[in-house]
Amino acid sequence: MLGESHDLLHEFPDLDQKIAALRADNPEFARLMDEYDSLDARVRQFEELGTPVADETIEDLKKQRLHLKDTLYDMIRA
Repeated sequence: MLGESHDLLHEFPDLDQKIAALRADNPEFARLMDEYDSLDARVRQFEELGTPVADETIEDLKKQRLHLKDTLYDMIRA
């Protein structure tokens, strides 16, 4: 769905306390989460504003976002 929020708290609402704790205590997790949030915002901006951009660019950003989400989820579940 275009413009849909994919931030981690929306994706994993049952893990909100663990996410908050990791973000506060783990600098690497916090850095990756900031990067993820930035990518998510860029994708949503392109989708919502209809900014002219190549389909490949959007798909690459979405792949990067998915890779970061997988990495963060692995860290949450560890």
